[in-house]
Amino acid sequence: MAGISAGILLLLCWSVGARTGNEPAPAPTISAEAAATASAIDLLWAGTEFIDQTSFRVDADIASQVITLSHTDNVNKRADATISAFGKVAEIRMIDNEVYMKSNLDLPGVGHEWMTLDPARVPSNFAISFARGKNDPGGSARLINAIVTARADGSQITGTIDVTRIDAGNGINLRPGPDGTFSDSARSHAFSATLDAEGRLVIFLMPAADGLPSASLRYSDFGAAIDVVRPQGAVVAPDALYPQLGFSD
Repeated sequence: MAGISAGILLLLCWSVGARTGNEPAPAPTISAEAAATASAIDLLWAGTEFIDQTSFRVDADIASQVITLSHTDNVNKRADATISAFGKVAEIRMIDNEVYMKSNLDLPGVGHEWMTLDPARVPSNFAISFARGKNDPGGSARLINAIVTARADGSQITGTIDVTRIDAGNGINLRPGPDGTFSDSARSHAFSATLDAEGRLVIFLMPAADGLPSASLRYSDFGAAIDVVRPQGAVVAPDALYPQLGFSD
């Protein structure tokens, strides 16, 4: 069975006809399925443009065992997140270039008080930044990049996703089973997505199947004010923290 992981900071097919003599080469043609996939993926990319345009909330859930609630405003550089995984909780707050974190995880050499983090020392896959295109706690780009086939029907998009191609990062992470491999079906795992009336991605679902747990992303509260309070008495994060950031099984 594929494992569940939480970040502590939580085919285009071308066909070319044969040529004879000096006839000009016909233009490459794209299959109907590939065209439908490309069109649906374009809709999904357009549906995530809000990430750099307005504030939003993200709810991520993996089998009801790893749950993340995040509020992000990349324009005004404010964000917070609460990650609950296997009975443990981590909280993160971001204000301008300041990053704060506290957790009840029992990490060697790390306390349970609020700490100030050095963003440059956070693992690159979990980069903490308000830079354009870099701060989506839902990690929607990682999912879109792993789509194999897709078809849009109005505001609904359905298709298959190659779970083995989903890079590690903030949001949904699914890891191989104890033998270090995924089942063959993981390369064509079903997914569905929903766009709202304004074309924004609001739901991305992957059902449980063949050893993979269910996983979901939900975006909401577009444009809502986000007030992040700077923790009082935060201490500088110890060096021991940084090598332990990333995944917690």
